[in-house]
Amino acid sequence: MPRPLRIEYEGAFYHVLSRGDRREDIFCDHRDRARFLELLGRCSARMGWEVHAYCLMSNHFHLVVETPRANLSAGMKWLLGTYTMGFNRRHRLGGHLFGGRYKALLLDEGDPSYLRDAGDYVHLNPARAGLVGPEDPLEHYPWSSYPAYLTGKAPSWLRCDRLLGEHGLQTQARRERREFAARTEQRRWPEDHGPELPQRGWFYGAEDFLTRVLDRLEKEAKPRQRGLIEKTTDLEIAERIVQAGLSEFKLEEKELLAMRKGDERKVLLARRVRAGSGADLKWTAQRLAMGSWSNVSNLLAKKCKK
Repeated sequence: MPRPLRIEYEGAFYHVLSRGDRREDIFCDHRDRARFLELLGRCSARMGWEVHAYCLMSNHFHLVVETPRANLSAGMKWLLGTYTMGFNRRHRLGGHLFGGRYKALLLDEGDPSYLRDAGDYVHLNPARAGLVGPEDPLEHYPWSSYPAYLTGKAPSWLRCDRLLGEHGLQTQARRERREFAARTEQRRWPEDHGPELPQRGWFYGAEDFLTRVLDRLEKEAKPRQRGLIEKTTDLEIAERIVQAGLSEFKLEEKELLAMRKGDERKVLLARRVRAGSGADLKWTAQRLAMGSWSNVSNLLAKKCKK
């Protein structure tokens, strides 16, 4: 799959995730976490961001961010770079702190359920990681925006009303904050600890979300980004076809890769990918471990003759 896209437009919402290099800690103590939040506030002021949720873990962090000025990349570059320099200086280290590119999942702002899921996912993270005891309320974890939602004492850069509104709570009165707490705690207890966000791909939204993004970029005269979206969308469709085939054939990923290049199931998957998506032969050959693109072409041609 290609590297995740960096799609930016005014008013975009993102779930942002960044991990430490080699999954090592990026926060060693409370001073590091407090420093990161201070920088997040400064970054929000500089960039005009509206932060709707955050959670700081040990080796990664989550943010739900709205960018009125289409500047996520510029803001993240400043935030991660400035924090890294201070972290290295304080702990007498050098080199990279964060591992690779941060992940930015574009959220569908037109449907309340997607922002709500992202916010709940971020706030439930300490429960998923076992950092909050099963008998303890979720608000006992202090390095998340969740306690601020319940107390009503949020920093100026943290906007709580939008996520509360997506839950159908129109004010930040104490009664509605309690209702928000009850709903969040209820989502904590299912076996999967609440909503799941996509692990692959670059967007989370309704079926027509891609079309709406494409239309918006076209109006804003960003043909290069539109072309990237269309190409990546083809590959994401192809990947879904592969995943559906693995499920149908009851195969694990490693089993698929270990099978011989001309296995009938691989050829069938290649045919489905070619028929149902815009993925080319080179991608298909690499994804299905079928050798060269010409080998895939020959295998498909032989099947057609039978």
